[in-house]
Amino acid sequence: MVGRSAPVAIRVEGLQKSFGDEPVLWDLDLEVQWGEFLVLLGANGTGKTTLLRLMSTQARPEAGQILVAGYDQRRQPRAIRRNIGVVGHLSYLYEDLTCRENLEFYGRLYQVKELPRQLEMVLDRVGLTQRAHQRVRTLSHGLRQRLALARAILHQPSILLLDEPEGGLDRQSIDMLHQLTAEWTAAGGAIVMTTHNEELGRAWAHRVGVLSQ
Repeated sequence: MVGRSAPVAIRVEGLQKSFGDEPVLWDLDLEVQWGEFLVLLGANGTGKTTLLRLMSTQARPEAGQILVAGYDQRRQPRAIRRNIGVVGHLSYLYEDLTCRENLEFYGRLYQVKELPRQLEMVLDRVGLTQRAHQRVRTLSHGLRQRLALARAILHQPSILLLDEPEGGLDRQSIDMLHQLTAEWTAAGGAIVMTTHNEELGRAWAHRVGVLSQ
């Protein structure tokens, strides 16, 4: 995994974010340790996805500081993106490319070493080896989620940010996701995951945070 020299995986201090006149997050402090799996629970609109978008540099806060793998969200966004893998509501996959072609594109973007070997490894890890040459537009939602997860771990980041990754997955896929996340934190990586499935979240997480109001 890349980038584990910082004392903690994620540190958030005094975070504030609004949309227009509507505050979503305010005075938020949060710390995630290496090897920790944090699950965020909360109703729609409480800021779970917004918080992950801020951590992943897809949005900017009005106030406060976010450090991810020791890098400042405002000043060092490229360094943060190198150290995170993201699965969001959008898959960030190219529909007319095959599974392998999508991963090859992202692998070159991240300058992944020994890319052919790494491609085989992640395709096998998410159970898509037999579908490597299938175009994304022909895949079911669940298989796209698997490929999005493969893309997120391809460059071996130290931190995973997962926004409801279990949505639309069958039992076998959820078991695969659970095993992968358990192995990730056991190896010292950190995970922040949002979910509406409280039972699943409390069963998987080392720590649970609830966003409200």
